[in-house]
Amino acid sequence: MKNIQQVDQDIYTAILAEQKRQSEGMELIASENYQSPAVLEAQSSVFANKYSEWFPGRRYYGWQENTDIIEQLAIDRAKEIFHADHANVQALSWAAANLCVYSALMNPGDTILWMDLTHGWHLTHGAPVTFFSKVFNFMRYKTKADGTVDFDEVRKLALTHKPKIILAWFSAYPRELEYEKFVEIAKEVWAIAFADISHIWWFIAAWVLKNPLDYGFHVMMTTTHKSLRWPRGALILSKGIVSNPLKKPEDTIENIPTRIDRAVFPGMQWWPHMNTIAAIAVALHEAQTPAFKAYATQALKNAQTLATELTSRGYKLVTWWTDNHMVIVDFSWTELDGSVAEKTLDKIWISTSKSTIPDDPNPPFRPSGLRIWLPAMTTRGVKEDEVKKIVEYMDQAFKHKNNEEVLAELRNKIKEMALSFPVPGL
Repeated sequence: MKNIQQVDQDIYTAILAEQKRQSEGMELIASENYQSPAVLEAQSSVFANKYSEWFPGRRYYGWQENTDIIEQLAIDRAKEIFHADHANVQALSWAAANLCVYSALMNPGDTILWMDLTHGWHLTHGAPVTFFSKVFNFMRYKTKADGTVDFDEVRKLALTHKPKIILAWFSAYPRELEYEKFVEIAKEVWAIAFADISHIWWFIAAWVLKNPLDYGFHVMMTTTHKSLRWPRGALILSKGIVSNPLKKPEDTIENIPTRIDRAVFPGMQWWPHMNTIAAIAVALHEAQTPAFKAYATQALKNAQTLATELTSRGYKLVTWWTDNHMVIVDFSWTELDGSVAEKTLDKIWISTSKSTIPDDPNPPFRPSGLRIWLPAMTTRGVKEDEVKKIVEYMDQAFKHKNNEEVLAELRNKIKEMALSFPVPGL
């Protein structure tokens, strides 16, 4: 058979261009990272050819001996790492996994308590433009003036609206959550405590941050790319009794694992992507190594160096610090906004993402914040000294955003630094 270059020159050219961009640029977008060569190899394996309906040991199609091995390994490794009673590894994405959890545990019209749109939200947590909001009732809580969760408001809303689910975690919140407070409130109103840990669960896997399941949460969900350097997919982890997913269980908290399995299949999606599950299993194995813990520890050091360097240069940060991997710069008091800052850094090949801030006065496509993270560059070997240089280059770009000569000079410096830290697999 012919290779990509022989079959489709246009696609081949685009792949080469993307390899060049990734190699010569600094990746600081909070949803991106680099898969290891072993993960890439598993994802492009012959498991992409295989149909595997239902779950290990209970497949509908034949010749599932090998698919059962890889999926069971992924399940067992996820359970061990995250102290879960069960793991569903078939969910196709963040949005799909969240919808599976909602449909497993709620009925149409039920209420879920989640974070307000401008206080660290994510679209899959019930934004009005999504399908979720047409089916379920979403009540929003906010942060306090210091940027941390207002648990008095969470409790007040929970007592008033009696939600079926209380959701913890967000896509733009730089501090560690007080999980025990969410659990206390959930118990008071007989709600299910659900944590979306998609941005921080690698810290949890490496025991650098707290695990919600250890504090009484019933369910956790996460994507498998981002900080974890895994393929694009999702995991749903839960506490409770694991039973036969072919039989409908009672709608109790104890039966959450089986309710989730049935919501994934046949409830929300059909055949799993077995090549992706194979890659997730490999990545889970990598997450159990000392090298992975060292990576997570270094990423946290890098993030806190980033926060220190930015504040020392006069930049204002949401919550003024970070307990995890992300830093959110607040430009609301300056002539810049998040969109202008993002586009300015694009010119010197530093990739970041604009972000809302709590009660942002600007619209979503021109928000006041800029979200920055360093796990991808940590994967490439960047440490504290390089972080300081990156902040210096960013600062110079902001100060000279309209000076193309200065920006070109900074672009060359970024290229030189980036090439000294190769992208894994390239």
